[in-house]
Amino acid sequence: MSYFAAMLARSAAGWTGQELDLDGAEDVDAVADLIRDLGAGTALLFVEEDDEYVAIVRVDRDSDEPRVFISDGRAADSYPIVELLAVAVEAARDEDADAGEEDEDAPPGHDSEPLGDAALLADLGTPARDLLALCAHEGTLPSDVISEVCERAGCLDELEALRGPA
Repeated sequence: MSYFAAMLARSAAGWTGQELDLDGAEDVDAVADLIRDLGAGTALLFVEEDDEYVAIVRVDRDSDEPRVFISDGRAADSYPIVELLAVAVEAARDEDADAGEEDEDAPPGHDSEPLGDAALLADLGTPARDLLALCAHEGTLPSDVISEVCERAGCLDELEALRGPA
């Protein structure tokens, strides 16, 4: 496992954390099921790899669909985990768009823009504007973005426990 994947779950008792192995996941629904199996009211999955991207998946007990955010769309062209998450983002976007508006001349692959729902952490202290600014800030690593988001949400200690001693 060359990536870091941490699931932080909030229940009435507070936040708990667990590192996850996503190698067997085939799509975002399988990832969401893995998170739901751990049982929590709200769960956040943070994935980062090679200092290239941060992907966030949010699963809420009262919602059927997971919410996904990817900091850099190009990562979907190089990293299988991001590719499976990007497929879900694109499927949701395609449902919202008119089917006849595709650009047939567009090059294959993704650009460096963020993908997905940047507002998925708004109620946990990181509005969309702030998440996008964190991801766009030059010199900020994906692990820094995750730490900042977790600090705002109140689960930084649980994240640091998973990362281990520096």
